[in-house]
Amino acid sequence: MNTHVRPSALSQITWKTILGVRVADLGWGEAIGLLAQLLEEGRFTRVGFLNAHNANVAATNPELVRAFEDSLVLPDGLGVDIAAKILYGAPFTSNLNGTDFIPDFLRQIRWSLRVGLIGAKGPNVERALTRFQAECPQHRFILVNDGYFSADEEPAIIERIRRIRPDILLVALGVPAQELWIRRNIDERHCTLAMAVGALFDFMSGAVPRAPRFVRAIRMEWLFRLMVEPVRLWRRYILGNPLFIARVLRERILRGHAR
Repeated sequence: MNTHVRPSALSQITWKTILGVRVADLGWGEAIGLLAQLLEEGRFTRVGFLNAHNANVAATNPELVRAFEDSLVLPDGLGVDIAAKILYGAPFTSNLNGTDFIPDFLRQIRWSLRVGLIGAKGPNVERALTRFQAECPQHRFILVNDGYFSADEEPAIIERIRRIRPDILLVALGVPAQELWIRRNIDERHCTLAMAVGALFDFMSGAVPRAPRFVRAIRMEWLFRLMVEPVRLWRRYILGNPLFIARVLRERILRGHAR
């Protein structure tokens, strides 16, 4: 993994490999502490999240696997916990889903940071920025661009990021576009932490509702999302979840044979 982090920063981490992707097994506070350390040291790091959906995408997309290999990958959701139980006998220490983890991480960092936002629809990213600023007034949030730009516009956007050079760049372009875009275009000249954040801006803006807390507590937010957006998400969950579990079971059998 090429994250430009000194070995000692990662030497304490336990890793679990899920369908070929190495995922950091960290407690919530440990993950915040690690990212804070990377910021303090100015060490460029790409940060991604693995859930059942993008694990399925990675299973047939070698470029996404390479993007994850170049990133610090955090566990997101019930699916990867089930996979960890099947493959390692225990779930991940914490569910570091980006929708909850990233806002809390920003709240916990008390010194002032510049945070760039790129992605989602224009009104959504604008409302997300306003909410971030209200919840984390110690930071400066900068709207770089929405997620609807052409290939011709891209060089100017990347150059703007380089000129701004935020401490954190939040990229919400969807899977796998965001991970591939970060890997192709963003390096230490552009930011310190480049984070692929999926639908975070849509949730922060209120355009997409969150499940009630009790639904999240019982790890059923995926079902709530399916009920809210059935046309868009039925393949991801109705077909994708069983496919993910089948792939994990196959990996367990293969590991058993390898022993």
